[in-house]
Amino acid sequence: MGRRDFRAAAVVAVVMAMTAALVAWTQHLPLRDPDGASLPTWFRLPVIVASAVVLDVLARWALVVRRNRTMVGTSLRGILVERWNRDQIWFTLTGLVTWYVAYVAFRNLKSYVPFVTDRLADPELARLDRLLWIGHDPAVVLHETLGTTWANWVTAAVYLIWIGLVPASLAIALVWTRRSSYGAWYVTAVSIDWLLGVIFYYAVPSMGPTYTSPGWFSSLPRTPNSAVRDALLSDRIKVLAGPWDTGAVQTIAAFASLHVAVMLTICLTVTVMRLPLVIRAASWTFLALTMVATVYLGWHFFVDVLAGLGVGTAAFVLAARATGNPLRRRAEPWTFRAALEVPAAEEPDPLAGRR
Repeated sequence: MGRRDFRAAAVVAVVMAMTAALVAWTQHLPLRDPDGASLPTWFRLPVIVASAVVLDVLARWALVVRRNRTMVGTSLRGILVERWNRDQIWFTLTGLVTWYVAYVAFRNLKSYVPFVTDRLADPELARLDRLLWIGHDPAVVLHETLGTTWANWVTAAVYLIWIGLVPASLAIALVWTRRSSYGAWYVTAVSIDWLLGVIFYYAVPSMGPTYTSPGWFSSLPRTPNSAVRDALLSDRIKVLAGPWDTGAVQTIAAFASLHVAVMLTICLTVTVMRLPLVIRAASWTFLALTMVATVYLGWHFFVDVLAGLGVGTAAFVLAARATGNPLRRRAEPWTFRAALEVPAAEEPDPLAGRR
C-alpha cells in the first residue's frame, strides 16, 4: 500500500472544507462539530477504529492458537507489531483524517443551505412523484399496502440501523481488509457521495414529505424514528433562530437521498470485492429496505431515491478512476479465514548464497 491511496479523498476533503469555510465567512455562520452535542466525531471515530484494531489482533491470535495449541503463549504484541506496521498505520490514519474532514465539512455545508437560499423544491418533487406513480403519493401507497403497524417499526429500525452502519463500514475498510486499494476506493467513494449530495442540496433545496406533508404520516404510531424526526426539526428551528446561539446543526435536506447513495456504494464495493454471498445478499437486501423505509417514513420523495441511486453509482465510478481501480478487475473470492491469515515467515533459500 502506498501513501497515495487517499490522494483523491484528500482533494475532496480539502475542497469541501474550503467551501464550508467560505460559506461560513460570507454568510457569517459558525463552523460546528456536527456531533458535539453527544459524543464528538473526533472522539467516536478513533474509538471505533481502535476497537476494530483490537478485534483484528485478537481474532488473529485466536486463529494461531486454534491451529497450534502449543502456541497459546503467542504474544499479542507480536501479532500487533506484525499486523500494524508503519504502512498499515499510515493507511488507516490517512483514511480516517480525510474521512473526518470531509464529514465535518459536509455536515456544516448541509446546515448552511437555508441561509444561502430560502427556496424549497418540495412542491415540484411531490408533483414528480405523483407523475411517476400515476397520480398517487408514494408514501401513502406504501402505508395502504404495507399497513401502519409492523411495517412502521421495521422501516424505523432500518433507518436507525443505517446511522451506525457508515462508521462501522469505515472501520472495516480501514482495519479489517488488507486489500488497501479497495479500502481507499470505498472511503473515496463515500467522500464523493457527500460532495455530490451537497451540490444537490443547494441545487434542489427541500425538506422531505415528513415535514412538508405531515398529514400523510399522522396515522403512523410513534417509534424512535419519530423522536429523530422531531429532534431534527427542533435543531433546524434553533439554528435558523440564531446560529451562534446554539451548538446544533441543521441537518434536514431531502434531495438527493444519501442514505440510498451510500448504501449503494457499500453494495457495489462488497460485490466487486467478491465478499461471501451472504454478505452481498444482506447488503443488497438492506439497500432495498432502505429505499422503501426512506419513502415510507417520509424522509425522502421517491425521486430523491432515484437521485440517490445516481449519486451512489457516480461516486463509485469516479472513485474507481481516482484510486486507479479498474471496474472490470475481478478480485479473488474473500474468505474470513484468508482475511485473518497471519503470514508465515518465508523459508530461507538454501541456494541463496551460491548464486
